[in-house]
Amino acid sequence: MGTYSKIKGLSDVDISGKTVLLRVDFNSPIDPQAGVILDDKRFREILYTIKALDKAKTVIITHQSRPGKKDFTSLVSHAHRLSELLGKEVRFVDDIFGTCARDAVRNAKVGDVIMLENVRFNAEENLKLSGEESAKTVLVKNLARMGDLFINDAFGTAHRSQPTIVGLPEVLPAIAGLLMEREVENLSRVFSGAPRPVTFILGGTKVDDSIDVARHVLTNGIADNVLAVGVVANIFLAAKGYSIGKPSMDLIEQLGYIGQIEIAKDILSRFGEKIVVPEHVAIKKEGARVEMHVRDIPSDCPILDLGSEGLIPCLDVIKRSRTVVLNGPAGLFEESDYSFGTYEIIKAAAEAEFSVVGGGHTAAVIEKMGYDRKFTHISTGGGACIEFLTGKKLPAIAALEKSAERFT
Repeated sequence: MGTYSKIKGLSDVDISGKTVLLRVDFNSPIDPQAGVILDDKRFREILYTIKALDKAKTVIITHQSRPGKKDFTSLVSHAHRLSELLGKEVRFVDDIFGTCARDAVRNAKVGDVIMLENVRFNAEENLKLSGEESAKTVLVKNLARMGDLFINDAFGTAHRSQPTIVGLPEVLPAIAGLLMEREVENLSRVFSGAPRPVTFILGGTKVDDSIDVARHVLTNGIADNVLAVGVVANIFLAAKGYSIGKPSMDLIEQLGYIGQIEIAKDILSRFGEKIVVPEHVAIKKEGARVEMHVRDIPSDCPILDLGSEGLIPCLDVIKRSRTVVLNGPAGLFEESDYSFGTYEIIKAAAEAEFSVVGGGHTAAVIEKMGYDRKFTHISTGGGACIEFLTGKKLPAIAALEKSAERFT
């Protein structure tokens, strides 16, 4: 398991005849009216683990959305979709730990797969608690009574300190599933053992996370270059003293990131020669794409993409890199006029010897382009992945390490 060798995996335990509580993250885009799952990528990623548990009873614990959201719904459709992908029945139980759930688990046979109802229907799962606090919840106590072993394969939720994530490893022997192992191994390799030069491409709108990643990888000598695109680039351009236009500044303010400009100034002062910020951009002027240097932007026009001249230094850095970590698009890729930068960067990054994608929107674009097989690793967890890349220990991983010590 590389950096996280203290975690145990499926190869370390005998699951024969056991009842396994398998925590996964099936939170997916869904049509709230029809209940139809619009993207089943997270289901497909978990099939390897479920198939590896064919000598056990598998009880799936998962969630969809959270209270107050339109797509916070039952998991009937999820069980149906998983049944189709597995090619065998996944029995949906309209219960989490009551009599109905306990009876279903007790009566199941080895090889059976059961999916419990949306675990976030239980109020305790929506609390942020420590492992010790979680272990005392009614939810964890009752779920634990139904299983012999806990497997966490929910990397997309690994940054959440919630009862099923951090509490179940307190009370049951706990290991990582195959997806969690793959995520941790590939992301750990970025920090040690990745072929150099290493370039991080940071874009999209989650600016504070991206700036945290930039600071961490530059301060610790993990990255040789950081390439800023998207709103992250706009922050760095403002930090360099450019006037980036009212619409782009308004968006930064609206997202609550004005304070990040000062942080970007500090990073530029310390690591300026390692940071690439394209200064040739594409704006929307009178409804059309217009390319120009950032110093010439009219004050009322938004920056929505890289310009073709701005792309040249970006591609130059990417082509010289043996490792590329890509997180976030380079512009408003949803509009075809402003998808150019994102698509060209993806094509270049896919050629790297070792390439990692931080999930989210970028992963969706890559799949749409048919480039998913060209990348070494595409993460299933946007938030969890970026938190991992800032150097923080994810609660799920800390809980698995603790369990490995306790249950050796």
